[in-house]
Amino acid sequence: MNKKSLRIIDLRSDTVTKPSGAMREVMMTAEVGDDVFGEDPTINLLQDKAADLFDMESALFVPSGTMANEIAIKVHTNPGDEVITDCLSHIVHFESGAPGLLSGINLLSIQTPNGIITAEQIEKALRPDRIAYPHNSLISLENTHNYGGGAIFPLSEIKRISSLAKRKSLRLHLDGARIFNAMAVTGIKPGEYSQHFDSVMFCLSKGLGAPVGSLLMGSKDFVDAARRYRKMFGGGMRQIGMLGAAGIYALDNNVERLNEDHKNAKLLAEAFQSTLLFELNTGLVETNIVIAGIADRNTSPQEAAARLEENGILVFPFGDNSIRAVTHLDISNEDIEDACERIKRHF
Repeated sequence: MNKKSLRIIDLRSDTVTKPSGAMREVMMTAEVGDDVFGEDPTINLLQDKAADLFDMESALFVPSGTMANEIAIKVHTNPGDEVITDCLSHIVHFESGAPGLLSGINLLSIQTPNGIITAEQIEKALRPDRIAYPHNSLISLENTHNYGGGAIFPLSEIKRISSLAKRKSLRLHLDGARIFNAMAVTGIKPGEYSQHFDSVMFCLSKGLGAPVGSLLMGSKDFVDAARRYRKMFGGGMRQIGMLGAAGIYALDNNVERLNEDHKNAKLLAEAFQSTLLFELNTGLVETNIVIAGIADRNTSPQEAAARLEENGILVFPFGDNSIRAVTHLDISNEDIEDACERIKRHF
């Protein structure tokens, strides 16, 4: 096969999806208004839909998952406080140091191989109530866990952490950027997760296929405060009903199909495992993220990604010795079969 004619299979992230024709159609016909004034009817409908879905009092549409997380941190903490999370979390690695800049807080990150921390680890890490120590005010969990290879946070452990948080008067936030992927595998309902948290966010622009946006949810008082910080952080938007329409379409049409992405991720993982260059435990692939280690220590993640790109497969160099591939709704089963064949043939 002539490599120049290879169709590109883009597995860098589930953020690369493009709105479908049907999604574009509802976006074009969406009713709009000024959202800073709370007058965009389609955004209001989306926010109500999200709050109802997760059994929470209120919801707020924001431009990104990062903004949702950072607003939650801002509302739940005071400057000088300390937020407990895991060492691989999105707020530690992928939010440009925003917790310190925007909220003036410390991050206390707990070591874990896949991002799944336990109540015992958190309790052991809590600071003594002395003036020399920062005040612990918030715990942040991630589900599914990006750096953890799409690992699903067990609901049983969430319940234990929630109980600890209540006992210690701590707030609990869920970075649920890919929470629908977890629900697709476990069958757990949104409210079964959200009832254990003070705030929850999820992304529309990943596996659900919308072009922009995340929802941040909590009590009415929490969302009222979050709305003010959204404006302060530059996230106040005007006539954005078309984005709300995309989000509604995504929730109505793109949730049930997520297990197709998970099946494709398993096939992809098996293909990587069959090569000499890559190594991974396919049993750890739970959702739509595949992190493959590089068996050849003389090959860097950048070099491995470049070799895959030569064969029409785009992936993301990830960490010191891995690449990440993410399946999504713009990648069909035929695409994955094609990618797997290329991987097995050339690696």
